[in-house]
Amino acid sequence: MLTNQSPPPPASFELLRERAHQLRRNMLVQARGKGQGYVGQALGTAEFLSALYFNEMRYDAARMDDPDRDRFLMSTGHYALSLWAVFAEIGLISRDVLPLYGKDAGPIDMTTFDAVLGVEITGGSLGQGLGQAVGMALGHKMDKRTCRIFIETSDGELQEGSTWEAAMSASAFRLDNLVALIDCNGIQADGAIVIDMEPIAAKWQAFGWDVAEINGNDLEQVVNALVGARTRNGRPKAIVMRTKPGKGIPTLEAREKSHFIRVEAAEWEMLEQELERNYV
Repeated sequence: MLTNQSPPPPASFELLRERAHQLRRNMLVQARGKGQGYVGQALGTAEFLSALYFNEMRYDAARMDDPDRDRFLMSTGHYALSLWAVFAEIGLISRDVLPLYGKDAGPIDMTTFDAVLGVEITGGSLGQGLGQAVGMALGHKMDKRTCRIFIETSDGELQEGSTWEAAMSASAFRLDNLVALIDCNGIQADGAIVIDMEPIAAKWQAFGWDVAEINGNDLEQVVNALVGARTRNGRPKAIVMRTKPGKGIPTLEAREKSHFIRVEAAEWEMLEQELERNYV
């Protein structure tokens, strides 16, 4: 059983960078297998997922039924490609299934579903994730468990009123075991965010949260923000992460619309090569 120990000491940043790069490789394997996918957003999440799963969270991949483990909830279910990339690295799924992403009768879908071990909620109906995280954090707090709940949400989801109802509740219940990771990549299905939600950090502060605003693709900033969010001071934590869709592959970074990526079959190898050149 996990104990009330301190989180693990920070891994070397170089190791975490290598982890983030491998996650991006895994993401491209999936998208290439399907021929398309939500790879733009996924590439932008590699740094925070690396910092979270390989440095910050307390869990044992061999004991995902342990009630005292930390939990990560992905509210934007269409980011599943990034979650499967992580699960392949920690052993929850085999790397062999990555090319089967989104295929008929395949084991991993294009959105999250709870048939896969390690998926805490079924995401995809946007605006519901934070409310589920609040309920989970409140339940564990009432049970006096020391685990923490990490919930990923997005700037697009901030347009949902249910998100702000949940944010208000988290503050009222003093859920300092809850950390919201807000992926602000500036895009929605057809282009830029429809409703300007700025100033995002100030809004979360107004709702009673402790807030850090960072470059979500700067690994050191992500790690330091997560360390800062460990404080138990009676307030939930929000980390506003400014991320770049397609991060790591300049061709995709430069695309005007990268919510859902389709390229010609021959281009996937080119993108993989570009990823490797850009990393070096």
